[in-house]
Amino acid sequence: MKIRIEWYYQLPKGKMTYFMKSEFMLLKEVLLLSDDLEKSGRLKSIEYYDEDDRSWTKKELIKLSKIHETEPQDVRIYVDGGFDKKSKLAGLGIVIYFTQHKKNWRIRRNEQIEYIADNNEAELAAMHLALQMLEEEEVRHQTITFYSDSQVAVNQASGEWPSYEDHYNLWLNKIDELKQKLKLTCEFIQIDRKENKEADQLANQALAGIEISGKKETSS
Repeated sequence: MKIRIEWYYQLPKGKMTYFMKSEFMLLKEVLLLSDDLEKSGRLKSIEYYDEDDRSWTKKELIKLSKIHETEPQDVRIYVDGGFDKKSKLAGLGIVIYFTQHKKNWRIRRNEQIEYIADNNEAELAAMHLALQMLEEEEVRHQTITFYSDSQVAVNQASGEWPSYEDHYNLWLNKIDELKQKLKLTCEFIQIDRKENKEADQLANQALAGIEISGKKETSS
């Protein structure tokens, strides 16, 4: 989760106060800036808002930061959906990177599913599976980033493009419901296929009937 702060600041030897507002920052950065402003002795008032424009108190943010110390942070998700027209089967590939307990981790998983119409639907199904995986890891109250090589899936999941297909809307609704349940803010970024090789390989392995599931510590 990212937070922005709004505050009124008084210059030394002056009576005028000035309104200031930050960009959205990581929680730990917000608390550091807040402490620094308070130490200046010139802070008149300060307010904290998340990306959904919800107001927080500093006490609540400190409590949340202690919870975050043990939860996965800086979550990045690579997804890919493969589709075989003959068998009508889809292969989902998901790679999740995050930090936890000052270590870097990677989770890989794939899954073969039926009753999918095309690659774009498979991509949306992969996004939903990724959110289910985050729920298993108890990821909540933060901003996560999805990377996909599907222009349609990225733009529809982000709300940039409307969806008129019922089979897409089914997954989009599931994604939104799980996002709200976990109180996640999701960013969706389109990448080149060359940057999505790991998730693509997992999706192809799923289509071939090869199941992959694992979690390991990484160097970065």
